[in-house]
This record gives sequence, structure tokens and C-alpha cells, in this order.
Amino acid sequence: MTTQAIDHRPPAQIALVLHPASPRTTHLRDPEARLAEAVGLAQALDLEVRQADVIPLRATNPATLLGKGKVTEIGELCRSLDIDVAVVDDQLSPVQQRNLEKAWQVKVIDRTGLILEIFARRARTREGRLQVELARLDYERSRLVRTWTHLERQRGGFGVMGGPGETQIETDRRLLKDKIGKLKRELEEVRRTRGLQRSARQRTPLPTIALVGYTNAGKSTLFNRLTDAAVEARDMLFATLDPTLRTVKLPMGRPAILSDTVGFISDLPHGLVEAFRATLEEVSAADVIVHVRDIAGPDSEAQAADVEAVLQQIGATGDGERTLIEVWNKIDLLSDEDRGAVLARALRRSETNAPLAIPVSAVSGEGVEALLKTLSDLIDQSEPVSADLAAGDGRALAWLYRHGRIVERTDDAEGGTRISVRLDPQALGRFERMFPGAIVIGQAAE
Repeated sequence: MTTQAIDHRPPAQIALVLHPASPRTTHLRDPEARLAEAVGLAQALDLEVRQADVIPLRATNPATLLGKGKVTEIGELCRSLDIDVAVVDDQLSPVQQRNLEKAWQVKVIDRTGLILEIFARRARTREGRLQVELARLDYERSRLVRTWTHLERQRGGFGVMGGPGETQIETDRRLLKDKIGKLKRELEEVRRTRGLQRSARQRTPLPTIALVGYTNAGKSTLFNRLTDAAVEARDMLFATLDPTLRTVKLPMGRPAILSDTVGFISDLPHGLVEAFRATLEEVSAADVIVHVRDIAGPDSEAQAADVEAVLQQIGATGDGERTLIEVWNKIDLLSDEDRGAVLARALRRSETNAPLAIPVSAVSGEGVEALLKTLSDLIDQSEPVSADLAAGDGRALAWLYRHGRIVERTDDAEGGTRISVRLDPQALGRFERMFPGAIVIGQAAE
């Protein structure tokens, strides 16, 4: 007798995905590509998408976003397809969301609610869960009146002349406000702890590199390629939420700390940007920011603009303290003709003030060696110094190989070593304190 495993998971909900395309947005993005992204978001939430449509939108209706005739048409479609959830790829006001639910008799979720739900399901660390919960409560605060009719009831005051007291909705809003305040205090403590951890890392002479980019641009795949890590990397929006830090070994010497962060997306809810500020501080504190782009995607330029807008919002653009470069990923998906055009564009970047661009394929590894060399050159800006080490100074020699970039090495007949190495000021000071017997003879000629 054979036994079959019982799947206790609830059946997938049937979803209809709608992308309202207005003239003010279609000139920036391809509506079909935006619809495909919305379908990907719904599938990331384990919804079974039965139909997806682009809805032309000449003007917005304050009550329902869509026109009256289109609302009726979609309502009939929901009934004929047995739809459970209608996903509207736009931001709905609480009134619009409530009216559409009444008209269609299904659950309606807008783009912001969809992204928040995905984040809530994917967050693993305590910090991530706190951040998502804060953004979700801030979103729900304006939607208390959506489905609960009991919220209009009033609670009586104390005593005979206590008066009507506060309504239930006022009570719920006050409780939400208190909980939001508590979460903000907890996140502030997380931010303080992260700042202490960052200060401890900065005392170690290891530069930091942060990967940023649009969701599903291939950041985690590139992260795994560079560090031999096992970070989850799937063809799915927001496969990675919590930041991951690993050590990457750069060519000819010193290692660096590489961080993989949450992916960005167009119309990212402002509350999420604020809530994830503690996490994104890893980006703003990095020595080099690597903007990973899906160069094979139809909306690559628009996605890059979305990422740059968030980087400006958190104060993490390239400036005198940090360097911003672009990695044009997924060149393996391009035709030979398109690949040649992309490579030519990348070469022309070096002649302009635009960030340096390195075409790569994180899947095949093409271009990764060039990326590592570029990162090494950007980080090792210091002038090399020469150190004379005696035959017995093997520990000092090993330290220089771990924490510096070796430029040249010469061994003499007595076993001594003269080594030319690039060290940042912190590392140089630490080397002199740890190995006072080693003779550092100043800048070395390359």
C-alpha cells in the first residue's frame, strides 16, 4: 500500500491583473512590459493569474479610477472567470479601492498593497519584519474605513455624564498610532546597532562595495558569482529582501566586503523606502556602489531612472566620498547585433561624465574578470609603499597579502623581501603598529 503526501497548502487564489495605461505614463514605459511586471508581482505572491490586460485610461475617475463602462465590463469578467482577487497596477485611494470591491464583488489590491504583501511574506530577519510591519501599518492607517462597518459605533465615556466618547475607528487609529510609534523606536535601536557594527567594520581595513538595482536585475546571481555564496537567486521579483554581506577577493591582493541589498521597483511605496532606510544605509556608507542593470530588458532606461531616484532619496549617489558604476547584466540574452551595440555604448561611457559601465553576464561569467579589475582599481587609489621584511617576518608578509594589494615583490639571497604594496591610511597605520620591526620606506615608484 502506497501513501501519498497530503498538501495542506490552501488552493491558489485566482487573480485578474489590470494595468491602467494613461498618456502621462506610457511615454516613459512600455505598457506591456509594465503589465508583465505586475503579473510577476502577483505570481510572487502565489496568485494564479487567469487573465491580464492593459486598460487604456484617458482620464481618472476619482470614485473608481476607471470609467463607469469599464468598471461594469470588468465586473462581468470577474464573474465569468471566477476571480478571487483583482490586482490593479496603480495606486488606489481608499475610496476607489472600496468602490471597486463593491462593484466587482472580489478583493481588490493595488500596487502598493501587493508589494507590501510580498515584503511581509519574504522578510526573514527581525529587522526586515519590523520594517515591513511599519510600512504596512502606515498604509493601512488610511484604509480603516474600507470594510468594517462596526467602526462607526461609539464607545461611551466614564460616569453618568461621560458623553458619547470616541468612535471605534478613532480607537483603532489611536492604537495603530501607538504601535507605529513603538515600531519606530525599535527600528531606531536597530539603526543604532547597525551603525555600531558598521563602525567596527570601518576599523578593519576592508573597503565596502554595495550592489543595488531594479528587482530581478540579477544582483543575487552576480553576488553569488563574485563571492561563491549561496544567496537565493531566482527569476522572481523580490527573491532577496534581507541584506547579505560576504567577502570578495579582488585581483592581486586585498579583499573587500560585498553587500547584496533589496531590489528597487517603480512606484516603490514611500513608506517602504523610509522603513528600509536602516538597511539602505549600508548602501550610502559603501566605498563603491555598483548599479546592476538588466540591459536586455525593454525598460532598462526607465528602471535605471527609478533606481537613481531612490539612491538620491537616501543620499547614496556617487560623490566625492564614494564611486558609482553601472554593471550592464544579462548580455547573454542579447542578439549578436544588440550585444555589439551595447559594448560600443559602454566604451563611449568612458568619454563622458556618465558612470562607468561594464557589460557582464552573471550567469555565464562573461565580463566578471573585467568587473573585478575595475573594482580593484577604484578601491586602490592610494600610492604604493615599500616594506623591507626580514626572512622571519612571514606573519607580516601574510598580513600584507590579506589586507593590501601587492604591486611588486623582490626576494634577496638572504631570505629577506622587499614588497611594494597599496594600503589605505588605516591599514598602513595598523601595519606599523602591529609590526614595528618592519621597515616602511615611503612611497614606491611603480
